[in-house]
Amino acid sequence: MSGIDRRDFIRRAAAGSVAAGLVWVDGAAGNAAGAAGAAGAGAADGLAPPPGLQEPRAGLFTAPPLETVRVGFVGVGHQGSAHVSNFLGIPGVEIRAICDLVPAKVARMQARVREAGQPEPAGYSGSHEVFRELCARDDLDLVFTATPWHWHAPVLLAAMEAGKHAATEVPMAPTIAELWELVATAERTERHCVMMENCCYDRAEMMVLNMVRQGLFGELLHAECGYLHDLRELKLTDFYEERWRIEHSKRRNADLYPTHGLGPVAQWLNVNRGNRFATVVSMASPGVGLKRWAAEHIGPDSPEARQHYALGDVVNTLIRTATGATILLTHDTNSPRPYSRRILLQGANGIMRKYPEALIHLEDRSPAHRWEPFEDYRAAYEHPIWQALEERSRGAGHGGMDYIEDYRLVQSLREGAPMDMDVYDGAALAAITDLSERSIARGSAPVEAPDFTRGAWRTRPPLGIVRIDAPA
Repeated sequence: MSGIDRRDFIRRAAAGSVAAGLVWVDGAAGNAAGAAGAAGAGAADGLAPPPGLQEPRAGLFTAPPLETVRVGFVGVGHQGSAHVSNFLGIPGVEIRAICDLVPAKVARMQARVREAGQPEPAGYSGSHEVFRELCARDDLDLVFTATPWHWHAPVLLAAMEAGKHAATEVPMAPTIAELWELVATAERTERHCVMMENCCYDRAEMMVLNMVRQGLFGELLHAECGYLHDLRELKLTDFYEERWRIEHSKRRNADLYPTHGLGPVAQWLNVNRGNRFATVVSMASPGVGLKRWAAEHIGPDSPEARQHYALGDVVNTLIRTATGATILLTHDTNSPRPYSRRILLQGANGIMRKYPEALIHLEDRSPAHRWEPFEDYRAAYEHPIWQALEERSRGAGHGGMDYIEDYRLVQSLREGAPMDMDVYDGAALAAITDLSERSIARGSAPVEAPDFTRGAWRTRPPLGIVRIDAPA
């Protein structure tokens, strides 16, 4: 599988979509065509494991510990540059190489590394494929990518084929075909492949994990989550390099960004570690938000206002897990609204919600039929990682959770420990985009989720409550 280029990924993704009755075309005609072709999809829809995979790992993968983690970054725009700053504040890290399509971004990060007291890292820029030169270096242990989504899998694959561990911003990849290839490559090369879902490290979400592990909610029955963030202006202007993000809204009617809400929920429900996503059903509202914003803010005759967008403004997905627990997942980036990830957890013993304010109700603890402030439980149930890293993470992106996720990646590499989220977890979460697209195209028909662990989910241990010593 070495030497795979972007054209090969596009061909593979297109083949999988055709087999599933999906075609990336505009409008209701595309969805109708998908629904009509779905009946003959059968086993050829790309959801089953591809041939030639080795036996799945029985437990959690570990690699030999690294005294120093030597890192190369691919993509140092908005989020990538923040990760560079985080890594400069983590003990045991050397930044050896920086890659970006834009030379000025490379130069800016080289200067930031020098100012932090490290030698200037090598720079790579000027073409979409130059990351392959960075991956081929013999002085790197980890390649970290924060590129546009469609480049995540190519960078991860190139890194692992070159013997490096690989980490990526979310999502791990846009298609199930790419996700299977990442799983196969991680297993064959015996390298970590990690999706960096920062919201798993937000303070409230980690506190809920601690409470779940201590049994406060009882049996977990239902969760709600999502990504509800007004991105109309960002998608329709030059905020994203080459306006890459809007292309997904033009072509795909799906939950395009499921992992921010779903990541922590999956950890609470032990997905891939005693449980798994089983069945997915999705439906989408009409899409009016992007065209309306473009007409009002750019002009009614602008290309942006005349463009057809496949994405429905509100996409709701219902997921049933192997244990019978249910998850309601919502994607809405085209509507005027305050930010929310709509976090809610319902157990047999109580309920917690995060937005618009964090509240909790626990049977036999809370006043009958009344909410309590979630904050009142912090002293007893704060996650020990937040206790240890609160000061070091202060000022980092998204309230500090970005620093903590980067710290945990480095710590696991230096200790030779399993990752909090491994390749199977990242694949299961990212696959929801493809699965929701298939379900919508088939008239909201149920779609079976692929099992990237091939049965190993039954014996893989759940994520525990990690305790760390506060670094000096």
